[in-house]
Formats: sequence, structure tokens, C-alpha cells
Amino acid sequence: MDCAVHFRSDGLALSPAEYARLLVQLTRQVAVVQYPSLNRSAIRHIELVPLTPTKLLLVLITDTGRVEQCTVDVPAPWDDAAVSHVRAVLNACLGGHKLADAAAMVTDLSDRIPAEERANANAVFSVLLASLIERNEEKFVFAGTANLAAQDFSRGLRDVLEALEEQVVLMRLLGEAPGPAILTVTIGSENQVAGLEATSVVSTGYGNPAQPLAKLGVLGPTRMDYPGTMGAVRAVARYVGQILMES
Repeated sequence: MDCAVHFRSDGLALSPAEYARLLVQLTRQVAVVQYPSLNRSAIRHIELVPLTPTKLLLVLITDTGRVEQCTVDVPAPWDDAAVSHVRAVLNACLGGHKLADAAAMVTDLSDRIPAEERANANAVFSVLLASLIERNEEKFVFAGTANLAAQDFSRGLRDVLEALEEQVVLMRLLGEAPGPAILTVTIGSENQVAGLEATSVVSTGYGNPAQPLAKLGVLGPTRMDYPGTMGAVRAVARYVGQILMES
């Protein structure tokens, strides 16, 4: 399931996977997009959706556009009024707070819930707390690997594909730029990731130019069209930033 979604002002949703597909269409290379980090996110809204009398869907929406969702099993049947009250408490107390700060605040919410509803509410709070603490991992998506088959690499294609499957490789590919908002190009041997020495990477940050939320980029052969690729990466980053600022 694609858990991170960005919403445009016209109501349409875009995800990092769609940013990657757009880069692939523009460059005919491999696109890599980093999800906005939850460490930099604040809570925009928390939604509770009843699925059955004893099961809820908890949806956490951040100001950076990520959407995390999970199910909650509660010990007793819950009516809509009680669910609405807990939802209101969550948003009133946690809305606008950074995730790290919100995690510390969750344990104090039980006092705001009537005693007869506290067991169910605590089940929700426990799942929310686990989400706030455990879901800070870096996430990436890449697309366009089929384009590699049409390229001529001095190293085997298998080396490139295996390298792209490693999470740490994707972090290094996009994380070595001197500044998150700077367009960076690494060519051939400048790229020291094992298996990718015969490739080039063009990357930049996206989101607020003063404090980008994450990075995106393109990987291809050293004989790629650098001016065209650099222009495409810069344009997509600017487009994504405009969407996020309008949302």
C-alpha cells in the first residue's frame, strides 16, 4: 500500500510514486524519490474511521503530505459519538505538534476521556503512539528500471539492479548532496556506491526551498543527456514544491 500521499489544492492526490513516474516519462531513465521524513513532520489531522463495532481505521496525516494508516482493535463495541469525542480530543491536543512532541503527549490524553470509554481510547492511543515512534524510517520509491535494459553499462546490468534494491544505497544516492536544495550531479567514478560506478545521478531537494522535505533524482548511464535531465529534475522538484505549498 502506498501510505504517503500529497494533496493538491484542487483535491487531486499525488504520491512519491507518481513523482517518480513523471521523472521517468521526462528522462527515460531510472527515477528515485525519497518520501518526506516523519522526523520533520507535524500532525495535520488524525481521523478515526469505524470499520466494525470493535475495529477502527486510524489515519495520521502530516503537514508534509504523508499519510500513515493502521487498524485498531478495541476491547468493547464503540458507538459513533464516543469515536467522535476521541477524534476531537486527538486533534485538539496533538494537531500542529511535531511528531516527536506528540508522542510524549499521548500518554496524558486518557484523563480527557470518560472512564467508561477509557479502555477503548487507550487502545487507540497505544496504536497511535507506536505509529509516532516506530514509523520514522526513511522510505524511497524508484521507477523506470526497465529503461536500464536499453543502456550500455561497462559493469553488468545485474550489479546496477542489485544495488538499487538496497535501501542504504538509495539513501546514499540522494543523501550525499552538499545542500538539500542544490542540484547535484555525480558522474561515473564520482559515484562511489558499489555496483553503480558506471552510472550518473542527478538529484535535488523538493518542498520548501529553504528547508526541503526530501530528495528526488534520476540515475542513468554516464552518456545521458545531462542538460535535459538536469532541467527535468529541477522542473519536477519545483512542481512538487508548488503542490506541497498549496496543499
